[in-house]
Amino acid sequence: MSQTFTKSMARNIFYGGSVFFFLLFLALTFDSMSALPKRDNSENITEQVALGKKVWETNNCIGCHTLLGEGAYFAPELGNVYIRFGNSTEAIKAFIKSRPVEGIPGRRSMPQFNLSEEELDAIAEFLKYASGINTSNWPPNIQG
Repeated sequence: MSQTFTKSMARNIFYGGSVFFFLLFLALTFDSMSALPKRDNSENITEQVALGKKVWETNNCIGCHTLLGEGAYFAPELGNVYIRFGNSTEAIKAFIKSRPVEGIPGRRSMPQFNLSEEELDAIAEFLKYASGINTSNWPPNIQG
């Protein structure tokens, strides 16, 4: 025996589906919001980290680098640069300072930004902070 699909059946499926997916959305939002404080490393945000983020933005670092998967793919991902450089802010600062004033012809290279010591300390602390965010190993950012 076949049954005809009526307007009221279609309406009930629409409303039932809408309620189901709205409740699913709320549950996933609640789960994400409850997991976020354990993963976001916000307890390590300092004035120096905030200054480092400002230096990052002012110099448009994201125009070449990615940070936690966001940004350009011209230069290496910096989400774990602190770990890759041996857990050393000094190594990060030394690398930034060592950049030549003019790049190597025919190669992409990082420009020399002539940052002050305060700005270097701040950007290194910002990158240290970013490396402490639990991203569940995403994006894959092995330097090679």
